[in-house]
Amino acid sequence: MTQSARWIETSEFDLPAVQPSRRLSFLKFLFRYPIFLLVFGPPIFRPLDAYSGYDTSQAHFDFWSIVQVGWIVSVATWSLLRLAYARSVLIPKQVRSILKYAFFLGLLFVVSVAYSPGRAVSAELSIVYFLTLSCVVAFIADVYWDPPNWMHCLFHLRLILFVLLGLVLAALIIEPGLVLFVIPGAGIRLLGGSIAPMSGVPAPIAIMSAYCFLHSLESRVRSALSFLAGVIGVLVTQARGVEISLFIVLAILVIGWGKTSKRAAYILISAFMVSVLLAGSVVAVIGGDRIWNQFNRNQSTAEILTASGRTEIWEDLIRYSLAHPQGMGYIAGIRHVHLGQYATNLRAILTKSGGTDNSYMEVLADAGWLALALYLTIMIKTIVLGRRLERRQALMGTSGVNTTTRHALQCAILLLVFCLLEGMEGSDFVIPLRQEFYMQNVIIAVILGASTTMLIALRPQPNAIFQVISPGTLPNPEAHA
Repeated sequence: MTQSARWIETSEFDLPAVQPSRRLSFLKFLFRYPIFLLVFGPPIFRPLDAYSGYDTSQAHFDFWSIVQVGWIVSVATWSLLRLAYARSVLIPKQVRSILKYAFFLGLLFVVSVAYSPGRAVSAELSIVYFLTLSCVVAFIADVYWDPPNWMHCLFHLRLILFVLLGLVLAALIIEPGLVLFVIPGAGIRLLGGSIAPMSGVPAPIAIMSAYCFLHSLESRVRSALSFLAGVIGVLVTQARGVEISLFIVLAILVIGWGKTSKRAAYILISAFMVSVLLAGSVVAVIGGDRIWNQFNRNQSTAEILTASGRTEIWEDLIRYSLAHPQGMGYIAGIRHVHLGQYATNLRAILTKSGGTDNSYMEVLADAGWLALALYLTIMIKTIVLGRRLERRQALMGTSGVNTTTRHALQCAILLLVFCLLEGMEGSDFVIPLRQEFYMQNVIIAVILGASTTMLIALRPQPNAIFQVISPGTLPNPEAHA
């Protein structure tokens, strides 16, 4: 029997939709939600050491730089046009508070332009930061009225990452020098270059596929194959930090899945026992020393303890920040100060430019301690908001919003946790014009957007009475006379 929902004393145009819209094709989806286009980057077919010998704290332009800037400007313009023609801009208070922190963080980046050694670079990237933030705001305001199927959003995100992975493999065949790098003492690594960062593309594919497999959100054959492709992509990078981050996130995922039912718990315990036995057999056959050396890429204990020279940069940066709490200037500051130093740093080896190889240290260098506090607050509040709503929805069962929204929120939180963990050894998650930066912002947008959908479904309506009226079931006053 068909049912229709009606709000009393409220215009239908004042009420946002709760149920997600129908599934869109890939191209229609990108046209409907252009923020996902940012994840493409776009791919830049330029050698990673193209600016070797240049002072990267100063502005340098080439064809690909124009393409990158044109990409974000085009996407931001299209997002803002959609926002301008929206019936109204409404964002829940809990989400607005997070966006305010992001806005104030951007203001600190703008202020840092005044004392940046490369004012042009800092100013340009500050503008890119605000353009990206505008895309996030426009997306959240858009989905307030017409929420998508949130799991389909993650499916499309995974498809975009597969496209980027395919471009890396194509470049490996056509022009290996764009994606392969020979690192002294570390061998040959497939890092993806400027086409797509292999440190940020395969692992999210594996995480989303593992989540879909465990919760039966799509064909398990497809999930298994996608997971296998993601894991292989992580292994060929030979990046220890990515492997550790992926392992931690998968462990969180599996443990959380094990709590969903007794059957899942039994399977988890059995799989754990079998894994321990297999691991012991492998160690006995191959040898613990060989496995340890392979995992650590034959590095010495000193190199491992210093994170391949990164801790030297972090210690120096913290000492500098204690004396200069305002930071060095957005992006350009750390590039100028550390240019040509720390030869053991992986980024210095590949690009001959300075950097922190740590997202949190990068923000500290950009605009000081206040900026770092704001950045951490944004990430923590985003995760806490998502987890709180996800738990409330789990307690309510399937009422309010459908279960796919809750699954999408859980999966997106895991993706953000991966970004935060991987941010311990990479700074690209907080550097505009980098694909990792865009991907992290899109993940945050998905979390805040799905949270908006849940807040709409869970909030009280003191001025309205919700009635569910079914044809043929209207109450008869005479029956109670």
